[in-house]
Amino acid sequence: PLTATDLKLGKKLNEGKTKQIFELLDEPGNVLVQSKDQITAGNAVRKDQMEGKAAIANKTTSCVFKLLQDAGIKTAFVRQHSETAFVASHCEMIPIEWVCRRIATGSFLKRNPGVKEGYRFSPLKLEMFFKDDANNDPQWSEEQLLAAGFELAGMSIGRCEVDIMSKSTVAIFEILEKAWATQNCTLVDMKIEFGVNVSTKEVVLADVIDNDSWRLWPSGDRSQQKDKQVYRDLKEVTPEAMQMVKRNFEWVSERVKLLLETQTSGRVVVLMGSTSDMAHCERIRKACSSYGIPCHLRVTSAHKGPDETLRIKAEYEGDGVPTIFVAVAGRSNGLGPVMSGNTAYPVINCPPVTSDWGAQDIWSSLRMPSGLGCSTVLSPDAAAQHAAQILGLTDHLIWAKLRASMLNTWVSLKQADKKLQQCSL
Repeated sequence: PLTATDLKLGKKLNEGKTKQIFELLDEPGNVLVQSKDQITAGNAVRKDQMEGKAAIANKTTSCVFKLLQDAGIKTAFVRQHSETAFVASHCEMIPIEWVCRRIATGSFLKRNPGVKEGYRFSPLKLEMFFKDDANNDPQWSEEQLLAAGFELAGMSIGRCEVDIMSKSTVAIFEILEKAWATQNCTLVDMKIEFGVNVSTKEVVLADVIDNDSWRLWPSGDRSQQKDKQVYRDLKEVTPEAMQMVKRNFEWVSERVKLLLETQTSGRVVVLMGSTSDMAHCERIRKACSSYGIPCHLRVTSAHKGPDETLRIKAEYEGDGVPTIFVAVAGRSNGLGPVMSGNTAYPVINCPPVTSDWGAQDIWSSLRMPSGLGCSTVLSPDAAAQHAAQILGLTDHLIWAKLRASMLNTWVSLKQADKKLQQCSL
């Protein structure tokens, strides 16, 4: 096991109910998040020691953050350090719990009498609670959050930041919901927190996401719940009851590792008419690798060597790996249509159009005989993205990258607009 001895700890920056934060002397800008063997409920009205909880919580949160980080979500997580601690970027925390719900249950039903348990929110329901133990974390509106005028790490939390956190919360929930679905678990609701990274001044997902953060119902069945609600619901805390709670927590921490594994293995095969199209094809391959999709490049001409084209096709059809063919052929594209008419797999035409004859050439990719279902996508990056979207239907890790990329594009536009408005003022 990893040990915490090799890190020089500075002063304790903070201590909460379940963890401590230490500065790291050799890593300026980073902190150590050390979990405690404590479980609490109802604003620490109920509080118990739970042997091994620190390790379970740390393992869970490290896996969840790794999943999100690999997808492209900006988080404070740096690396798991030991059984019970992880290294994170130093953040000034925004004192809001962001709650995202897919299914109505718990406090939502108390606050909204008349709504039936199990009501499904589409789109997701977003709620905010101000972290204030003295007042039992009151629900806040967006207006209250803006009126509070928080200043953190030299950054004001205004309209732009609030919108970024709202959009991010929804994206993070959707990514984790898709991941848990692979284990036949329903992610019912979840709470997360954000911080401002002291070094980069960026709003990032911070704190932890572990089995205290969500409701998790295997097969969508509340009676099988595996999360901290089991502890909250205990009539009385007995050693037997605590063993059951611990078994649930362990179940989740074991299962969460599986969320990092691909359930399916798809691939993209790029067929080019000749090596003169190599640069175009390399762009497709590069984009595929950014989604973690294996990509094979082959040279074949349906005009000059149709027998070979069909042999290559058969090679990839014959090993049971779900395959998307991308046809790259200049001038008259015979490759895509011939492939499309002879395989049940998807074919994407991605012709390298030239300025001189492009307007004429493109029709060979667009106007097909009946019975051909190939699509045409001009940009190599977009062709790879289209392939990723097809594979993302059955592979949650690819879908997560697409979802995070959508979020990050939205955030970039939002920030560009904010910057421009500041310049104009």
